[in-house]
Amino acid sequence: MDISYRQLRAFVEVATSSTFAEASAKLHLTQPALSSSIKKMEQHLGGRLFERNTRNVNLTPEGELLLPNAIRLIRDWDNTFSDTQNLFAMAKGQLTVCAMPSFAESQLPLLLSEFHTSAPNINIRVIDIVMEQVINEVTSGRCELGFSFEPDRKDGLIFESLFRDQFVVVANDVQANVINQEPHWISCIAQPLVMMNRGSAVRNWTQNKLEQYGEPNIVAETGQLSTLGKLIQHGLGISVMPSICAPQMIGLGLSVIKIEKDPLMKNIGLIRNARKGLSVSARSLWELSVKKYRKSQEVC
Repeated sequence: MDISYRQLRAFVEVATSSTFAEASAKLHLTQPALSSSIKKMEQHLGGRLFERNTRNVNLTPEGELLLPNAIRLIRDWDNTFSDTQNLFAMAKGQLTVCAMPSFAESQLPLLLSEFHTSAPNINIRVIDIVMEQVINEVTSGRCELGFSFEPDRKDGLIFESLFRDQFVVVANDVQANVINQEPHWISCIAQPLVMMNRGSAVRNWTQNKLEQYGEPNIVAETGQLSTLGKLIQHGLGISVMPSICAPQMIGLGLSVIKIEKDPLMKNIGLIRNARKGLSVSARSLWELSVKKYRKSQEVC
């Protein structure tokens, strides 16, 4: 049915005013224009909505039935577009992001703090999960953007690098004394190793690097960084992991050793679904993150 918002609004104003003149003033319309709008609406509906006389207008029984529904429709219409305007203005809304635990713990809090300053009414939901799940969440559309290592395959994804991470060796004091005498991958091969679970990108990258220098002796594996740190702490073996994990490992009293010759380097950055656009809030966080890391690299 071809009844416009303006016609519905005109009907409500006339119904809640004592005269056409009063309704015309509220709507900033001439009385002939208002009368024409009401008449067209009545024609579309097939009957009269008002009883008119020289002094005032009264609703017909059909008009009285229509009025509460018309008020509700206008309120829903106004709220719908007001909510959308608020989303565009970041005056309200929710943003879901996912991040690798190492990034979520070390880098994300400061980013989100700065984002919250610029968009205080956006509710932020953080999902901290391993890299492979970050990719799945973004690919499926459950998260708008994710913080992750650069995937080996980017089917359906857009990746923006924020910084490069140099992998490090993590060891307890006894193990570190041995490795520091000759910090090289060959020194690592001579030690028992504890690693992340098979199938993870970090495990594949570190194992491939070690295998360039010999056969690694992997004695244990786990899916949690905290568990890995405990295994190293108790002397089960050393490990190779991204340097973004270093603060957590140092917090456990472990040594972090850089291998300067033939280092293992990987990009860490943002990923999003290539087939979907970003909301205003997600785009704002994306741009803030890129700007922040580019600025820090310029300072360096």
